[in-house]
Amino acid sequence: MNYKAVLFDFDYTLGDATEAIVAGFTHAFREMGHPIPGREAIRGTVGLMLEDAYTELSGEAAPERQAQFRRYFMEVGRPMQLAGVPLFPGAKELLLALREAGVPVGVISSKRTETLAAILDKHGLAEILSVLTGGDQVEQPKPDPEGLLAAVKSLNLRPEEVLYCGDTVIDAETARRAGARFCPVLNGVTPAEAFAPFPWEHVASDLIELRRWLGV
Repeated sequence: MNYKAVLFDFDYTLGDATEAIVAGFTHAFREMGHPIPGREAIRGTVGLMLEDAYTELSGEAAPERQAQFRRYFMEVGRPMQLAGVPLFPGAKELLLALREAGVPVGVISSKRTETLAAILDKHGLAEILSVLTGGDQVEQPKPDPEGLLAAVKSLNLRPEEVLYCGDTVIDAETARRAGARFCPVLNGVTPAEAFAPFPWEHVASDLIELRRWLGV
């Protein structure tokens, strides 16, 4: 283990909230009079802030329409996520193994902190995290490194001592800007070749393989 902390994105890195996200988008787009995007189109926006995802799929960038979309999305998507989001195979075991090895673990995500906390608590993981940073805790969303750098600082570490694991090029760029090490995890929709322009330590096919590579 060459890292003093291992931090993770959440959606499509540790957990799969596809059903709640698709349901939230479907409800919001229907209520707002838009054609409902396909499932794969919606999945392709996971990792973006909701407002940016709405603009990408609708073409509308007006702040009031973005805010309206968030309200409609939350009516359906939030209760479903609070009810429970499945983790990817090996996620819980990896986090517990790192913690057992004395390596601090944390989550830095665009998802709201209270939602992340509720999801992780249902899996018995909230109490083992050294840091939990949601999109509501930062002024600038990823790929701005604000959240990641704040997490590193809270651990009294330097960015180069930390490994950040994520599934999108947004996560890769976040790590690059922060000066942290990065490991792509191929649980989402981003293929391995998309990470070629970014510095990375290892490309993990899944979390079980990531645990083997980390040696915990």
